[in-house]
Amino acid sequence: MSRWRRPQRDVPGLNLASLPDLIFTVLFFFMIVTHMRDVEPKVRYEVPQGTEVEKAQKAGLVYIFIGKPVDAQGRQTSDETCIQLNNRYVAVSEIGREIQHERSKMAEHERQHMVVSIRADRDTEMGIINDVKQELRAVGALNINYSAVKKEK
Repeated sequence: MSRWRRPQRDVPGLNLASLPDLIFTVLFFFMIVTHMRDVEPKVRYEVPQGTEVEKAQKAGLVYIFIGKPVDAQGRQTSDETCIQLNNRYVAVSEIGREIQHERSKMAEHERQHMVVSIRADRDTEMGIINDVKQELRAVGALNINYSAVKKEK
């Protein structure tokens, strides 16, 4: 009587031919879902806390940052309060012209729903914020929201 022997088979190696396709697919996915910042803040601001906080829509949103100026490393450069609109510093008197310029770059449906988001430091004087609001009112930018964080209980 003879025994049947099965021949020993080597385990085949792992096929890595599709690995580059997988890597590029994952890279493409992360490129699509990553949110890049439109405006880089050049002022230091600490957002005040609020109790009734809602998330704003992105369409037709213009940011105004109010705070102390900082350099590229994040160090405060002076103690005067600066206003930043679209990656550059502006004076209060220039805000109306800049808002009209931003409005002209928007699509028609975004112009009707344009919202100006004021991100001011919690220690900013209310007089500066009031001057900004008066300039916005003069050019018809009446939808204004103030950025804040939810108050911890």
